[in-house]
Amino acid sequence: MAGQTRNFGFLLPHLPLLVAYGSAAESHVFSDPNTSLIKSRQFAEAMAADLVSRGRVRAEDTTQFDRLRALEREGYLHGDVGTAFHEVRTLGNEANHSGLDNADDAFRALRTCFRLGVWYHRLLTGSREQLPFVPPSPDRTPAAENARLLQGVAQARRELEEARLSYHDQASQAQAEQAARSVVERELAQAQAEREEMARAVAAMQHQLKELQAAAEATQLDRRHAATTDRAAASAAVVERARLLDNAEQASREPLSEVQVRKRLDAMLAAAGWDVQDGGADLNLHVQGDQRGNGVAVREVTTARGRADYALYVDRKLVGVIEAKREGADLSAAEAQADRYADHLTDAQQRFNAWRTPLPFRYVSDGGETRFRSVLDPDSRTRRIFSFHQPRTLARWVRQAEEDEQAPSYRARLRHRMPDLDERPLRPAQIKAVRGVENSLALGKGQQGMGQARALVQMATGAGKTFTAVTFSYRILKHARAERVLFLVDRNNLGAQAFAEFENFKTPDTDRKFADLYNVQRLGAEGMLTSSKVVISTVQRLYMDLTGASLPGAVQGDGEIEYDIDVPGGIEVGYNADIPPEAFDLIVVDECHRSIYGKWRSVLEYFDAPIVGLTATPVAQTFGYFNGNLVSEYSYQEAVADRVNVDFSVYEINTRITAEGGVIAQGTIPVRDRRTRRQRYEDIDEDIAYGANQVGVGVISKDQLRTVVQTFHDRLFTEIFPERAKRDPATGALLRDEMYVPKTLVFAKNDNHAEEIVEVVRDVFGKGNDFCAKITSAARNATERLAAFRNLPDLRIAVTVDMIATGTDVKPLECLLFLRDVKSWAYFEQMKGRGARTLSLTEFEKVTPGVGPKTRFVIVDAVGVTKKPKVDAAPLERHTDKQISLEKLLRKTAANTIEEEEVSTLAARLAKLDVQMTDEERAEIQRLSGGLELTKIVHGMVDAVSADRQLEAREAAQRAGRDPEHAVRDLVERAVRPLAAQPPLRARLLEMRRAKDILYDETGTDELLGAGAVVVDEDSALRTVRDWRQYIADNRDEIAAMSIAFSAGSDVPPSAAMNRLDDVARSIARPPRAWTPDRLWQAYERLGEAVTDGARRTRTASDLLALLRYELAGGAERGVPAPRPHEELVRERYQRWIAGQEQMGSRFTARQRWWLDRIAEATARRVRFDTADLDYPPFTRHNGTDGFIAEFGGKRAEHIITELDKELSA
Repeated sequence: MAGQTRNFGFLLPHLPLLVAYGSAAESHVFSDPNTSLIKSRQFAEAMAADLVSRGRVRAEDTTQFDRLRALEREGYLHGDVGTAFHEVRTLGNEANHSGLDNADDAFRALRTCFRLGVWYHRLLTGSREQLPFVPPSPDRTPAAENARLLQGVAQARRELEEARLSYHDQASQAQAEQAARSVVERELAQAQAEREEMARAVAAMQHQLKELQAAAEATQLDRRHAATTDRAAASAAVVERARLLDNAEQASREPLSEVQVRKRLDAMLAAAGWDVQDGGADLNLHVQGDQRGNGVAVREVTTARGRADYALYVDRKLVGVIEAKREGADLSAAEAQADRYADHLTDAQQRFNAWRTPLPFRYVSDGGETRFRSVLDPDSRTRRIFSFHQPRTLARWVRQAEEDEQAPSYRARLRHRMPDLDERPLRPAQIKAVRGVENSLALGKGQQGMGQARALVQMATGAGKTFTAVTFSYRILKHARAERVLFLVDRNNLGAQAFAEFENFKTPDTDRKFADLYNVQRLGAEGMLTSSKVVISTVQRLYMDLTGASLPGAVQGDGEIEYDIDVPGGIEVGYNADIPPEAFDLIVVDECHRSIYGKWRSVLEYFDAPIVGLTATPVAQTFGYFNGNLVSEYSYQEAVADRVNVDFSVYEINTRITAEGGVIAQGTIPVRDRRTRRQRYEDIDEDIAYGANQVGVGVISKDQLRTVVQTFHDRLFTEIFPERAKRDPATGALLRDEMYVPKTLVFAKNDNHAEEIVEVVRDVFGKGNDFCAKITSAARNATERLAAFRNLPDLRIAVTVDMIATGTDVKPLECLLFLRDVKSWAYFEQMKGRGARTLSLTEFEKVTPGVGPKTRFVIVDAVGVTKKPKVDAAPLERHTDKQISLEKLLRKTAANTIEEEEVSTLAARLAKLDVQMTDEERAEIQRLSGGLELTKIVHGMVDAVSADRQLEAREAAQRAGRDPEHAVRDLVERAVRPLAAQPPLRARLLEMRRAKDILYDETGTDELLGAGAVVVDEDSALRTVRDWRQYIADNRDEIAAMSIAFSAGSDVPPSAAMNRLDDVARSIARPPRAWTPDRLWQAYERLGEAVTDGARRTRTASDLLALLRYELAGGAERGVPAPRPHEELVRERYQRWIAGQEQMGSRFTARQRWWLDRIAEATARRVRFDTADLDYPPFTRHNGTDGFIAEFGGKRAEHIITELDKELSA
């Protein structure tokens, strides 16, 4: 049947009923126009019904009008497809109800049905094959009055000839056109010869019509039934629907013929700045172009392997070729053709005009899709581009290739010219991210199909994503010679933050600011500047600039926090010569989980540049968009372990109305306008019940708000932040006026809800406007309020909807109060990130004084947001102190009985302790652990309990034939081994934890016995010195070894020796001794066993060494001279050495004395001088080690250092 109906047979695999109706319409088009019109109507109705069934579209009724309206609503009918359906519907109705019997209308309806049939085929298959209409010929020439029919038939024939026209293998255009006419004449003659056979086939099909109709209805019924009863079928239907919708827009566009492709390519080339010419005697390669460069595209150029459709000349040099194909043709075969043409030029003249052979730049295009390959790239591969590159772009690429033959392209420079990364200003996670991005771009990873390379960086909120992006952007601009970087943000305030980060970035190799080297621009009313090397924009602004719309100015600071300008309707991007697709060499998308999907995706895909996405919260679509190329991953738990973020705990407040809703009793009630907030009163005749989901949106319950806020107020310093409580010693009452409410951010459902919350908070806390404020996009002075909340101590509670939910930093935040639900996991994680940021103690105390460093934050959940299944809100710490103590956790590591959840809790406790430690304490822990920093130990524990790491361990064990659970247990045991194997380390950690805690006695009473200055009496001095001597005796070997380490010529580096001495000083400073060098020295002075210079200076660790040496030598009993302050001793020794040098005739200049004086001062502080100190202040003022050697000369410099070490350290 299909073979006997030339115009509709291709529909047989989709729906045989369509072949029957279409063939019947064609068979009767001239002999019985009325029947033909009715069959055309039935054809369109059957097609619409089948699509409604396939696409699971819900139509209000079974009429064709309702079907078409539903299909249009669902997004299936693009372009003029809907119009075509309605045209056939209208003509068919006239034929059925009014007897319309016009051959012209029948022919027009037939052609429209054919177009719909081709559209449906493309919708179902995704095919772009060109399927031309073969017009049936009338039995007799139509009457002159039916001129429209004559024109219609002639037009259909011309379109068939154009579809059959091919320039390939033809010597000229005229020959190609004659060949196409011959092909069409044969097709029409064959169709005419088959008419009788076709009529018989159509008659046979009409006998089967009822069977075909019944089969179609049965298929549609089966689809409906399967969708409601079979989960797998329902799931497959969802996938099928998505596929059809993806195909719908392209299916509505008729593929271009080769003639149309040539016209399209001519226009594309001209728009990009190419002068399109025919070859031959009139060819002029000396055409002067505009700012787009000097480029000539020559049509139909013969090479040694055939005729290229276009040859591209830049600055009169042949640099590339274009191979054109009809739309839907095999472009991969076209690529091979373009390669043959570019690799094989003809005569010496053509090779002479070539910039180099083979030609580097190869394009293929069918007018709808354009592909490009540059053989200058390493492992060059084809990629899809929006349009042809401008001549100036190819000229720049040629110039850069000539300047660096070994790395002739941007991608080659990414692979071969990127220097080692300077790691000093970066955290480990940032180092991993920068290297991951650069390696991925160098190898072109993340390329899906023929798209640009894509790379995804996942970094926890607060881990420094923007700084990371600035780092690799700078390196790519400088070393890979990128032309320009686009940094996309999704909110204006994030653009301001990114601009500041770029502008103030100190380049590690030049120590200059980024903005001093490269122009950074926030896209504003002036449009994109040609001088800009970094452009920061929202995707909406970029779209407006691309389409020539007038742009508003770039917003400064935190203004216009909300998403940028809205653009209604669909997004269509056309070529813009001022911002061509090659305008950027790198696109960085911040918060890429939000800003690259939906209608804005086409804006990104306009550009010919690799894309790097940054996010803390990737969702499934994010991984899909970046083709699974996750180059760096840094979780929230890892950030807590590394002190980048603080951990959190959850505190729940549950109320009946929050959980169940409530009832508004009948009577007069207040009603407030959502927009104006104007209040009026209305009478209601019956009770109104409202659900939990309406609280805060359609209904605001004053008592629900008051209950939550009152509970928050009452429990704030007793259960939420009990460590902050200050109480009256006499009554035990909380001294609320002396306690700072932790900076708290309240999330409201909308602006009206936020207003009500502010009123209740001020009332419950008994505070004014400066204490609590609304910060939303609708609020006046939102920017000033946000700055006050961030920087000033007075504003303690802010209420927001979305303005501070994502991206905006308020680092001193310690509490998030949720009075709204959040459905999105990613959005919740972003909101959670507002409280996770760390800051220095100095910064923190500016806004929350007297409470120590920020070590945690609290989520107060008043709506159950943390209980939602999709939310990953698990804190690192899984147990409270009451449930299990740090001491017990540490003991369990040694006994090898610690459980996985306990490992997580231990990691959280140690991470919190690490935040509170001093640098000296961290160094001590590192020595006790055998060289491991506490953050490394914590990080190892976090890694051991992560689901991903355990899955890897299980899979590896299974492959090796081992027990997977034993492998996981081994992972945990290895993680805690540094603690388990070092009892001194565990003991010291516990000591430090207790030293950081404050214990409260809430039951005992106290009285004042006296007050005054402390004087060391002789008995106390005797006890102190006696106990000190016992300590030395108990640790004699260790202390003796340390003393030798300070001797001149010792193999122990001075810094290592000083670390040992500092360890002793810290050890004796702990309870129960609580000795300091100053207190010990006073005791010796009181007993007359220490000499003082009369100047009351605080004694240091270097003076402690003098006491140790005195006791090791036997002290007063053996006639050892009394110890003297180390600084005084070094000063005397130095003066004696200088005098001796001068007596021997060695004079020093003023500059040399500066060096020597500083060395003596350093020795006085640290007992021995470490040559490594020459590369630190104050010596770096005069060029450090190099300056010292330059001042004294190599051999003399070394001799002086040795001499001073010997004389001053003796």
